[in-house]
Amino acid sequence: MATFKNHFKFLHTISLLYVLVTVTRTDSSLNHKKECSALFQFKQTIIHQHDASCAAHGSQMLHSWNNSFDCCSWEGVACSHDHDQYYGHHVIGLDLSERSLCGHINSSSTLFSLVHLQRLNLSMNDLGESEIPSEIARLKQLRSLDLSYSWFSGQIPNEISQLIQLSSLDLSGNSLKLHSPSLKDLVQNLTGLEELHLSGVDISSSVPHFLANFSSLRSIKLRDCSVRNEFPATILELPKLQVVNLADNTDLTGSFPIFHNISLLEEVILDFTGFIGIVPESLSHLNHLTVLSLTGCSFSGRIPRSLSNMTQLTYLGLGENHFTGSVPSLASLLKLDLLELNGNRFEKGRFPNWLGKLTKLSELYLSDMNINGEIPLFLSNLTKLSEVGMPRNSLTGGIPSWLFNLTQLTFLNLQMNQLQGPIPNTFSNFKNLEYLNLGGNNFSGRVELDMFLGLNKLQALALGYNMISLVVTNNYTNTTLPELHKLGLSSCNLKEFPAFLRFQNKMDTLLLDRNKIDGLVPVWIWNNSRETLEFLELAHNSITGFDQHPHFLPWTNLEVIFINDNQLRGQLPIPPKTTVMYSVSHNNLTGEIPASICELKYLQLLDLSFNNMSGTLPSCLGILSNSLIALYLKRNNFHGKMMNAFMSGSLLNHLDLSENRFIGQLPRSLMNCTHLEFLSLEDNSFHDVFPSWLGTLPRLQVLVLRSNKLHGPIDGSTAASSRFPMLRIIDLSNNRFSGQLDQNYFQTWHAMSSGNLGISSVMETNISSKHVKLDWAYSMTLTHKGVRIDYDLILTIDMSIDLSCNHFEGEIPQSLQHLRGLQSLNLSNNHFTGRVLPSLGHLKNLEALDLSRNHLSGEIPQQLVQLGFLSIFNVSFNRLQGRIPQGKQFDTFDNNSYIGNPRLCGRPLSKECQDHPNVSRLPPTSSVSESLFPTETIDWIIVFSGVGSGLVIGIAIGNNLHTRYSHQITKRKDRWVRPLRNTRRNQGGIMA
Repeated sequence: MATFKNHFKFLHTISLLYVLVTVTRTDSSLNHKKECSALFQFKQTIIHQHDASCAAHGSQMLHSWNNSFDCCSWEGVACSHDHDQYYGHHVIGLDLSERSLCGHINSSSTLFSLVHLQRLNLSMNDLGESEIPSEIARLKQLRSLDLSYSWFSGQIPNEISQLIQLSSLDLSGNSLKLHSPSLKDLVQNLTGLEELHLSGVDISSSVPHFLANFSSLRSIKLRDCSVRNEFPATILELPKLQVVNLADNTDLTGSFPIFHNISLLEEVILDFTGFIGIVPESLSHLNHLTVLSLTGCSFSGRIPRSLSNMTQLTYLGLGENHFTGSVPSLASLLKLDLLELNGNRFEKGRFPNWLGKLTKLSELYLSDMNINGEIPLFLSNLTKLSEVGMPRNSLTGGIPSWLFNLTQLTFLNLQMNQLQGPIPNTFSNFKNLEYLNLGGNNFSGRVELDMFLGLNKLQALALGYNMISLVVTNNYTNTTLPELHKLGLSSCNLKEFPAFLRFQNKMDTLLLDRNKIDGLVPVWIWNNSRETLEFLELAHNSITGFDQHPHFLPWTNLEVIFINDNQLRGQLPIPPKTTVMYSVSHNNLTGEIPASICELKYLQLLDLSFNNMSGTLPSCLGILSNSLIALYLKRNNFHGKMMNAFMSGSLLNHLDLSENRFIGQLPRSLMNCTHLEFLSLEDNSFHDVFPSWLGTLPRLQVLVLRSNKLHGPIDGSTAASSRFPMLRIIDLSNNRFSGQLDQNYFQTWHAMSSGNLGISSVMETNISSKHVKLDWAYSMTLTHKGVRIDYDLILTIDMSIDLSCNHFEGEIPQSLQHLRGLQSLNLSNNHFTGRVLPSLGHLKNLEALDLSRNHLSGEIPQQLVQLGFLSIFNVSFNRLQGRIPQGKQFDTFDNNSYIGNPRLCGRPLSKECQDHPNVSRLPPTSSVSESLFPTETIDWIIVFSGVGSGLVIGIAIGNNLHTRYSHQITKRKDRWVRPLRNTRRNQGGIMA
């Protein structure tokens, strides 16, 4: 009986267990069905039913989701693999990357009910700028989350920081922000991270130091994230780290550590960051490295020789740094596919012969490397080359014949060298060529354009700035021509618009400047490429207008248009609203500036100078100052009051309204132009007191107010800390200023106070659009011995004060002695009294000093002999007496420097000095000293880099410094640049 009871209890227990297991299995099965149902509902939300195209693509990509009830068999779905027949399984992985999905993900999405998910990948889709819902925190088992390049937007939710199981996080390529939480807040609990990829996310904070403790980290990609401050160098020493990509974070600084141990690093990409210092020899410990890209940083010193030990390298980018010396032999890097050494400070020399051993190279960039000599034969060994860039060197000779054996070439840039001879017709062999730039050399002879137009893949061609004559036929049809995107035919002796342009409908850049094209722009030109043209250069021709006289230029996406230095007549043509740079200077335009110009909300440069335009200025020009960087209206007939509507936050850097007929007061709203560096209002009729309030502008360097009706004393009561701290050049000449100058007035002009002038460079404004980066040089008008001369360059070392032709009185301020950088000083034609300051002898850089036509008395100080650069000196028509100093520069000055001072004696005057002169005081020659524009006076604003013979040399040096080229195109090594012309405008047409 007991045995029966025991058997009964056992059977009862087994039955209960069976029921329990069955119920559990049923519940698990029901849970799995719910997961499948949730997935199917999620599918409906990411295949937008209102978008037929999207629905069709999505349904096609996920067609398997309709063919089975078990979602574990669906495409992109992974389930757990539990072999126990009594237990169900869960959805643990979902990979829908690159499925052409579109729609929105919101907080109610059934996706977030899949609480067992360990891997979620929705990358490379179009999820309609969805925000990442905070409900993602429900997926606590997630180990891998990839939402990259799927059009998510908004703030990254803090809830991601709760997914502490994450080992891989990729949110790259979205319009996301990471401000609150910050990067530090987001990842501080994710200590198991192996991959952190946030490229393109707006982080705008530092990289946290504690990442150096994340010992599992294998890959960190923060490209273009606006991360800033110093990058913790110890992160680069993490034991498992393989990939670091920090490129395009210009405010991120850092340096390489000394590597003491063998590293697993395979890719180090730091392009266009603020990394500095040397590249250490210990870099050779990175013997797994395949990619080292340091382009556009600030590394210096010599390139380490240990690079030759890194034999796994396939990509080496060292361009646009400050490396010096010579490039060490890299002949052992036999796996190199790309080598970039552009734009460093290497010693002048020839091509390194070890280049011929890198036979696997497909891309070679050697621009700005100070290379001279002919293109060497050993480069013919590099038969796999597809891209070659050698611009801006000193290459000589012709194009070698072996070059045409490199039939895989798609990109060839030889611009801005000294290559010469004919352009061979064998260029027609390059059937794969897409980009060709031969501009800015010394090629000569006749060139048949047909040999290039037979290259069907050609997209960009530049032949400008040589000595060629381009032969263009008219036998073209649309089917025989390549579809060009960029064309540079500047200075090719063209007499008309090339006929083949009739069939070019996809051009974005067209450069035809400095030719001999006259007459009207044909209507077919501005009908073609109407939707695509972005950069049009027609400057320096004889064009008179546009056929059918369009008042509004028709290209809908035009950004840059230069039609300056032509013979345009009539009203100002208005470019499209997309315009960034517009120059029509040096033409014959008439009429007023239409108010419609103010609709160009992206306009950065507007140059209407040297025309015959008239009328008053539209007040809306002041509103445009929030986009305008440079405004030039010089030498027109504009009149009335200057607009007084400069807005707070103005970006205006350069304003020139000189040589017009403006009247009234200077507009006080100029105080809003806190970026202003150059202001010229000369030769108008402004009637105002001295604008001391301009002294608060923190960047103002050049102030030209000459030849107006400004009057009264120069107020010295302005707070010392706010008076012209950056001023280098000031011209107040030929006004009606009066009164005494405060003895301490010049003490706050700190930019002139240093005697160390430093490295000379051109003062310029930087303006850029998608295609063009332009360095627009400052210019001024100089009156020298009564002759007005336009100078196109101002150097950063030029420092000048011109207060001539006013009514200043009293003694010359002692504080002038603090301006140790001053190169020219003109106080002539005033009423200054007292003596010539001996302390002026401290101004060691002074090259010109004019104190003529004042009431100065006493002797000429012997201390002025110390001015070793002085080449112009004029103290004529004062009341000076005594012996003229002798020696050094004073032996070069003639009588005109001293006439009108009858008590002076000694060379070069004929009057000899007596040992004990006792000459009675002569009455003042008031009729002479009051003369405002005597023919003898030397009236000038500034002397550039030397005067006399030095003036010519200074101008030549300045022009040479300014030969910069900067018009970018989309390729990293492709740029369209225009060499400096004989004037300041840096316009031309060469691709770089």
